[in-house]
Amino acid sequence: MDSLLSKEEEESSPWSPALSFCFWFGFAFLVIKSCICKRKKPHQEAKTNMASSTIRAVEKILSYRFEDKSLLEEALTHSSYNNNNDESFRSYQRLEFVGDTVLGLALSEYLYVEYPSLDPGQLSPLHDANISNEKLARVAVRHHLDSYIRHNIRDLPRKVQKFADAVNQEDDNVLYGSIKAPKILADIVESLAAAIYVDLDFDLQKLWVIFRDLLDPIVTPEVLRQQPHPVTTLYDQCQKQGREVDIKNLSIEAKNIASVYVDGAFVASDISDDMDTARRNAAELALLKLSKSMPTNLRRLEFSFGLNKSFEIEGAKQKLHEVCQKKSIGKEEGPSNDKKYVCSVQIETVDGGLSMQGEEKSRVKEAENSAASCLIRALLDSNII
Repeated sequence: MDSLLSKEEEESSPWSPALSFCFWFGFAFLVIKSCICKRKKPHQEAKTNMASSTIRAVEKILSYRFEDKSLLEEALTHSSYNNNNDESFRSYQRLEFVGDTVLGLALSEYLYVEYPSLDPGQLSPLHDANISNEKLARVAVRHHLDSYIRHNIRDLPRKVQKFADAVNQEDDNVLYGSIKAPKILADIVESLAAAIYVDLDFDLQKLWVIFRDLLDPIVTPEVLRQQPHPVTTLYDQCQKQGREVDIKNLSIEAKNIASVYVDGAFVASDISDDMDTARRNAAELALLKLSKSMPTNLRRLEFSFGLNKSFEIEGAKQKLHEVCQKKSIGKEEGPSNDKKYVCSVQIETVDGGLSMQGEEKSRVKEAENSAASCLIRALLDSNII
């Protein structure tokens, strides 16, 4: 303390040495921070080439007017847009890097204050659900931000449109869709968050006030309970029944395959560009098959039958003949070297008809039984029988 305050100053000061040090340190910190900010700006304002109508349209969506318009242009520009290898070209990559962290921090602060009774184990999945690629991509589509992305990716519009069509048929609180969200959509939302953050001189609270409405609806603990992750649910349900679950992952070129096995028996599989999506979809299919194998559903039939290890109904083809008067079973034979068969079955119903396809099997009878099993379960699930 001698180097900071003289003895006379210590005796005459109303502050204790500790408080005096804290006061001095805080003041010095503010001065140093101010000097750093003045000496080096992290982003030099540049001339924007984006149309003023586009800028106004995006600012209207964000409910925020940029002081530095070049930040907005940068946030909406993919690296593929640089055709001329311009050294001054800026894509959204640097902003995305900042936005990922900043958006997560702002959300963490919100959840901490909003849910004081939740422990870290409960806050973590809530945090992840609100800033996942699936969530942020839906934000981009619902606010039509995808229309303003500057890129030169040939098949991107088709992928975005396919995803947007699926989202438009969902409820607002859907967490896991059936179609993979193009990552660029989530990247744009993170980049825009960073652009606003930088334009606000790194004010996290102001960023959250502006960006909060864009993220609506915020995923709540109730929504998370209603839509648990399929993989987690599969493991939990099987554990309660004393069953063992194994999800095997396989990557072939650009495709990812996830296969679910329960007690060593194959149950379901899915293929996707993204392994997480493949695992999620495979788990959903497995849960559906397992739920339809419960004895309570089967009691509605006037006859009894059992399930084999593949969760198929034994003698399903004959059982189907007993239930339905009209049937049509088609057979498709795979390449001669594999000798794989897939069968489908179709019947007439009050609503017109019902058709189901079974799993690929190595024998015709097994393929027919698989198709018949799927149709019987569909009839049960629809309360037709």
